[in-house]
Amino acid sequence: MTRSLLERRRAVGLSVMLSMIALISVTMAGPASARSDTPLAERAGASIDASLAALQAEGFSHYTLALTWHPGFCHTRRQPPRECRDASLAQGAAEGFVLHGLWPSLPSRFATRGIARERWWRQGCFIEAPRASGSFCRAHPPLDLPSALDRSLDRAMPGRASCLDRYQYAKHAACLALPVGDYFAAAVTLRDTVNASAFGAFVNHHRGGEVARNALIAAFEAGFGEDTGRALRLECGGRGNRVLKEIRIGIDAERLATFPAAQSLVPLGRGRCASRVQLRDAAAR
Repeated sequence: MTRSLLERRRAVGLSVMLSMIALISVTMAGPASARSDTPLAERAGASIDASLAALQAEGFSHYTLALTWHPGFCHTRRQPPRECRDASLAQGAAEGFVLHGLWPSLPSRFATRGIARERWWRQGCFIEAPRASGSFCRAHPPLDLPSALDRSLDRAMPGRASCLDRYQYAKHAACLALPVGDYFAAAVTLRDTVNASAFGAFVNHHRGGEVARNALIAAFEAGFGEDTGRALRLECGGRGNRVLKEIRIGIDAERLATFPAAQSLVPLGRGRCASRVQLRDAAAR
């Protein structure tokens, strides 16, 4: 095959990919009140707006929103947790990504004590309050959440079956005066916003298939704005790092209420994924 022919085929492939992204954006993004270009606080109402304000109480620069692609996560685990073995515990995965966590970056009061960023990511609040030994389900009582939020979190975070919510709050939020209800209300809304975006639609459309890593980045920019791809970190596992497990999105702490506007996003480090990425489906586990 000549070089010019190869280049033409690549150009055609890129054109088809971008057309598909545009089509999915128009047909699946929903009404204007739910589209990703509307600031989160406007779509979610006053209660979430208050939650977002409360989450800006501590001095840190950004959040990392960690969202799991549940079939890929389960496929790459040698010992899958309970929510992988019982499909009834992961019904929210059919909507797209599920919630792993919402992680504040290194707080200034920790930085002034000489605590390195790497240690904060590794230990979090356990630096001040060491983690209790044994099962987290036994060591920490269930979170006290309003009933509506409790039901929403059950659907958004299958890992609650393994007490992931208790672990996430204890590690990432308890020492930062982040109210538990506000913290999870905002996290659930952020997750829903990503799933309702053109990017979420693109990933769901290709569920069970394989896409180019660059196509995922292009879809993210189609949903969140030009040159926002650096705010997306892709995490893969399995042989050759070809199975998508998780995505991470950097969000400016002071602009959380404007998410998913492009100005609310901050760059993250590049993840480890092959040039082509499998989007596993639950039925294919």
